Amino acid sequence: MTRIGGTWRNWARTAQVRPQRVERPADTAAVVRSVQAAIARGLRIKAVGAGHSFTGIAVAPGVLLDLDELSGIVEVDRERARVRVLAGTRLHQMPRLLAPFGLAMANLGDIDRQSIAGAISTGTHGTGLRFGGISTQVVGATLVTGTGELLTVSDDENAEMLPAVALGLGALGILVDVTLQCVPEFVLRAVERPEPVDDVVAELANRVETSDHFEFYWFPHTDVALTKTNTRLPESAPRAPLPRASRWLDETLLANGLYRMTCGSASLVPAMAPPINRLATRLTGDREYTDLSTRVFTQDRTVRFREMEYAVPLENLAAAFRDVQAAIDASDLRVSFPIEVRAAAADDLWMSTAHGRASGYIAVHRYWREDPTEYFAAIEPIMLAHGGRPHWGKMHTLGAADFAERYPRFTDFVALRDRLDPNRRFTNVYLERVLGE
Repeated sequence: MTRIGGTWRNWARTAQVRPQRVERPADTAAVVRSVQAAIARGLRIKAVGAGHSFTGIAVAPGVLLDLDELSGIVEVDRERARVRVLAGTRLHQMPRLLAPFGLAMANLGDIDRQSIAGAISTGTHGTGLRFGGISTQVVGATLVTGTGELLTVSDDENAEMLPAVALGLGALGILVDVTLQCVPEFVLRAVERPEPVDDVVAELANRVETSDHFEFYWFPHTDVALTKTNTRLPESAPRAPLPRASRWLDETLLANGLYRMTCGSASLVPAMAPPINRLATRLTGDREYTDLSTRVFTQDRTVRFREMEYAVPLENLAAAFRDVQAAIDASDLRVSFPIEVRAAAADDLWMSTAHGRASGYIAVHRYWREDPTEYFAAIEPIMLAHGGRPHWGKMHTLGAADFAERYPRFTDFVALRDRLDPNRRFTNVYLERVLGE
């Protein structure tokens, strides 16, 4: 999150606002007071985390709650491997917090800058057909509702609300803490390889089914996929981490430093994108290592971009990807950022992109200094034709009527919103668009 002259801006520079008030609550009581004060003043109030959503989901024109001080562990249930953490805790802090208890999060995405509340509220996910998004790890939460009351949701208190609150879009209340179902600490063996993209897509169903965690990146204008296959091993398994120099070369110098320069060049001279992409496939993505799960799942991403991601039924994933390839090849677009393809298990969360169906994810990116409109407009109809649901924190053009058709529990979610936030203290322009007023 960046503040310049009182203006809040998200990481991607796709949303900004100058809030009337900025408050930094340090405990639950302070959050309650902030919400009650906003109600009394007739102001809208929103919590922000790391600002890593590409949409305006966290924009707070009234009262902006900065939850950075609401961080850390509240309590640990060792017997059930459950950990209650404050809402502002960043994902990259979790390994250090969980390590003393021999625990880890079951799955993560490839970026760990987000707050836990922000990650679950937008449906952040990783990859792995036997694993859901981060919200599926939520077994309890405490939030302040739009009437200024403190609400506890768990498997034995207001349990019927958990499938909504665990992925609540910031529309149901201000989260103050969440309880996560963790797992024993584990190790991942990572194999990263460049492979012919046509072969990978032809074998995609089998690769996803037989791997613990599989994904691939395709650089447009090339015939190469960079595949990543992670295999889960017990914490006691021998480790062979990347040497520090090798990690620095791959992830700091090449993946961030050099890539920032090449993306900048391609934004000025689009014709450079294809040769740059071919160079990228030769310089990256060929290594094997074994390390603690969090050191394998996540990477340090400092090159700024804009992103659109859609979830399609898993059986449509290969066809949807081929249609994306064909659309790019048939256009005049020159795209320097790779397309990311992942998969996740079905779940029962009301507003999850994977609700009721195993899902494949296709994410398209554009360097932040390039206008993504034409590119995203070419890809979005393909995703919709394949039954796609957009990631809540990433760019899309859909509205409430579209989501009512694509989410079986949409009406139930809106009804719960009416109950918990009857006067719309937590809404903003984005939520009005996707949920209705």
